[in-house]
Amino acid sequence: MQTFNPNHHFNPPFKASADIRSENDSSVPLDALSAEGICPYLKPEYSFLTLEVYPEVSSTNTLLRERAAAGAPEGSVILASAQTAGRGRIGHRFYSPAGTGIYMSLLLRPTDRPAGQAERITTMAAAAACQAIEEVSGCTPGIKWVNDIFLDGRKIAGILTEGSLNSQTGCLDYAVLGIGINVYPPSEGFPQELRAIAGSIFSQQQKGGKNRLAAAFLNHFMDYYKMTDSDLYQEIYRSRSLALGRQIKVITPEGEKEALALDIDADCHLIVRYEDGSTASLTSGEISIRL
Repeated sequence: MQTFNPNHHFNPPFKASADIRSENDSSVPLDALSAEGICPYLKPEYSFLTLEVYPEVSSTNTLLRERAAAGAPEGSVILASAQTAGRGRIGHRFYSPAGTGIYMSLLLRPTDRPAGQAERITTMAAAAACQAIEEVSGCTPGIKWVNDIFLDGRKIAGILTEGSLNSQTGCLDYAVLGIGINVYPPSEGFPQELRAIAGSIFSQQQKGGKNRLAAAFLNHFMDYYKMTDSDLYQEIYRSRSLALGRQIKVITPEGEKEALALDIDADCHLIVRYEDGSTASLTSGEISIRL
């Protein structure tokens, strides 16, 4: 594990690994995820973020939730080059092989925001991810409501926001924002069950690509998170939506229902109109879009 706060003197890591040695070492992969590599790209105003980078963890969200419960401060960030038990929404597994992606969780303590704000955090993250990916790669990704990022018809990133509610105030005690990004394709390809849907940003290694991408995401997300009176992220989310104005299938416990996606409201709910003319505001769940 490597820990780094840009305000502090950097101490060489005690545990050697490919991901935490100097990028000048010829034995290191061209794109090695490291705290030391990320911090130079962070905006100065976000120098309070404390980064921990691991070669492998079970789940960055699980690890950071444990830290949050123990009192870790806002701005704690855990990143890993691989996860053995990565998770997505609704209990889905998030495939997290070594060396190909960024698996990152950020601790937030929005103590003045109601529990429903967790949905807005996910929306901010989706908008930030699209901007970061475009900034680093030049590609233009889109958002499949509510938390999946797609590029050229394939999923390249997923977001999972988990929180703890303060029962006395009704506000969030903390929220853990997790994101997994497929930066490169696995050397042996994606598992059979993912080959039709999963993709990656780059086809081959880029020097410092993961570090630049991680920093760009943190910069854009924190910009939105600090703009408490701005709806800029909502405008970007809508402009990147792959659903709006299209026929979709809303997946419910009772089955699939055809609908037209009309809008995304200020609370990040998806407004749809069903074939019978009725409308609904979806707060969660799954939708299917032909991309």
